[in-house]
Amino acid sequence: MIRHKLLLCLLTAAPMLLQAQNPGSNHGNRFEQLGYLLADPNIYRSASGVPGPKYWQQRADYDISAELDEQQHRLDGKETITYYNNSPDPLTYIWLQLDENEHDPKSDNNSFDDSKMNERMSTRQLNNLLGMEQGHGVNIVKVTDASGKALPYTINQTMMRIDLPKPMMPGEKLRFQVDWWYKIPNRMTLGGRGGYEFFQEDGNALYTMAQWYPRLAVYSDFQGWQNKQFTGRGEFALTFGNFKVRMTVPADHVVGATGECRNYKEMLTPAQFRRWQDAQSATEPLEVVTLAEAQEAMKSKASGKKTWVYEAENVRDFAWTSSRRLVWDAMATNVEGKKVMAMSYYGQEAYPLYRRYSTKAVAHTLQVYSKHTIAYPYPVAISVEAANGMEYPMICFNYGRAEKDGTYSEATKYGMISVIIHEVGHNFFPMIVNSDERQWTWMDEGLNTFCQFLAEQEWDNNYPSRRGPAHLIADYMRMPKDQLEPVMTNSENIVQFGPNAYAKPATALNILRETIMGRELFDYAFKEYSRRWAFKHPTPSDLFRTLEDASAVDLDWFWRGWFFGIEPVDIALDSVKWYRMDSKNPAVENPAEQSVAERNSKHIAQERNKAAGMKFAIEQDTSLQDFYNKWDRYAVTPDQTEAYNNMQASLSPEEKRLYESKKNFYQLSFSNVGGNVMPLIIEWTFADGTKEVDRISAYIWRHNENHVTKVFAKDKQVVSIRLDPYRETADIDELNNYWPRQAVPSRFELFRMQAPVRGTSNGGNPMQRARQ
Repeated sequence: MIRHKLLLCLLTAAPMLLQAQNPGSNHGNRFEQLGYLLADPNIYRSASGVPGPKYWQQRADYDISAELDEQQHRLDGKETITYYNNSPDPLTYIWLQLDENEHDPKSDNNSFDDSKMNERMSTRQLNNLLGMEQGHGVNIVKVTDASGKALPYTINQTMMRIDLPKPMMPGEKLRFQVDWWYKIPNRMTLGGRGGYEFFQEDGNALYTMAQWYPRLAVYSDFQGWQNKQFTGRGEFALTFGNFKVRMTVPADHVVGATGECRNYKEMLTPAQFRRWQDAQSATEPLEVVTLAEAQEAMKSKASGKKTWVYEAENVRDFAWTSSRRLVWDAMATNVEGKKVMAMSYYGQEAYPLYRRYSTKAVAHTLQVYSKHTIAYPYPVAISVEAANGMEYPMICFNYGRAEKDGTYSEATKYGMISVIIHEVGHNFFPMIVNSDERQWTWMDEGLNTFCQFLAEQEWDNNYPSRRGPAHLIADYMRMPKDQLEPVMTNSENIVQFGPNAYAKPATALNILRETIMGRELFDYAFKEYSRRWAFKHPTPSDLFRTLEDASAVDLDWFWRGWFFGIEPVDIALDSVKWYRMDSKNPAVENPAEQSVAERNSKHIAQERNKAAGMKFAIEQDTSLQDFYNKWDRYAVTPDQTEAYNNMQASLSPEEKRLYESKKNFYQLSFSNVGGNVMPLIIEWTFADGTKEVDRISAYIWRHNENHVTKVFAKDKQVVSIRLDPYRETADIDELNNYWPRQAVPSRFELFRMQAPVRGTSNGGNPMQRARQ
């Protein structure tokens, strides 16, 4: 009985011992299963990565009325929220987010970052230091229940807790009202997602209203309330629901928003409304509000107001834009058999670029993303030019302004198309596949950047994508380790935000698709993840498990290296040894043996003695010569020939085939210098100039994670070998990938003192020069 208990203890401890891993071992670390690094499966989230049989999530519906005061740059709002408790837990309070409190000078996010004096400082940095721009932040007027009775609340910076008079039981719903107002920030000086931009030359403002209303935080099965403060970095975890929003703005403003407008006929002129109807079947962008109309509206300001009404179903957020400066174009696009209105709003300074590209980029994004994830479910998708980049359901804010003369640089063009694809793409991640951005930025930014790369490459096969191809992450991966952090790092703690949260996970997914899994397996599994978790709240464990579950590819080693680790890829080709099979034929082997012997017997003294005309003893006294001085030890003898013939006669057909194959055998030795294991991709160049590529699974490292040796049989003689010829593993040192070693040239410039040339990045603006 005691022995059975001991055995049980050992069996129980074994997985823990494996999970702990022995860092001193040369194997058994990277290829163990993730185990404790993943959340335990349960009735809410299964071990396969699919939502469990008891999966649940909350819902919040909003009925909002808001009024924009253009003179005071102020927004007043009233909202009725209906909150549904679909969880199994009684709730004694609920949490709302007040993101605009990030602009309150008293908010911690304005003081907890380190700082130092620089030659150049932003307006926001100076505002924080000097205590300027007072009066920002949400002002709560009242919070009441459905009967008008006040509900107690507590504001903790960007979060507001509402205490309930009695527990909200599972299956119940709560209806309550919040009235509020706030001073709209100038986002060009204070930063942030929402706010206004003022155009001095015409005296008008462009409002991009985002994170503008008190909204429910997520209550989930895996963490309870997500009430982590908003600091301006980690974005949002939000609850799905339905919205009805009334926005009262100056009568000459044009409003674009999440959802569908219910009163275009009252808001637009008859001509504009006819154009809107025509746009429903347009296959090219059609201007609903023309450039001429926007320019005319900018000349004066209406005294009256209008109320635009929008509705949206099953969305996690709501944003809008308002201005008299806006051109608005639209066209219908077919997304997997469904009509979606692709639309853009932009000012005259963006007209040369947005009129040509924006709406078509919106439509292209919807089509490509739908192919790789799920069919876009919403009726509209909008791109707004607002000199920034930020995403919300069905609407996003992007940049892309031309020069005064209407020209633009190539960098501006591609930067604009990329940011439109990226921000429109966020409709899928995280607006539909609703991950927690406050915890895991990479789950929306990284996955979206990967899909952005796919869309860019389908736009143009020569598209200058900055993120996605493996070799482009190498500069980040070769940084000192104390400047790196795992992809799984919490959003607020990331130092290298762009490379870590956007580029590295996007690169990892591209490597999975092109190198580890192959397109067919990856595309199926990635689409399955999108389908399973559409309109739900996935975690990293759900993603990791689904991609494995739907592909039958063990990827734990890959997640460990690329998402939980910081070690780079650097695989070195250390040595190459060439072998040929001993044919036993003396007519072949004897000359070969002679050649090797002669090569090995040569040394420098021989060469110099011969060059000096030295007289050797056996030449001066021939009596010193005997049989061995004249014997040809490599001549083929009758005995050797007979032995060879007898051996040939005894061979089976299979053995005879092997002897006659004349194969070249190459033994290659590799070192894992960087630490992150990857497949071996080997390009062979043969003496006749032809090439061949072998692909060896990363599992070759499972028995020794530091060094491996592999023998290859080739029909032809090899003259050179290269590792990772297509640069698909993100190897940070390509100089050790060659045999024989190759010198890779770098360039230098002749230094000359001169004043810096401004505004000429990426070759400046050739379009402008061509017009001169």
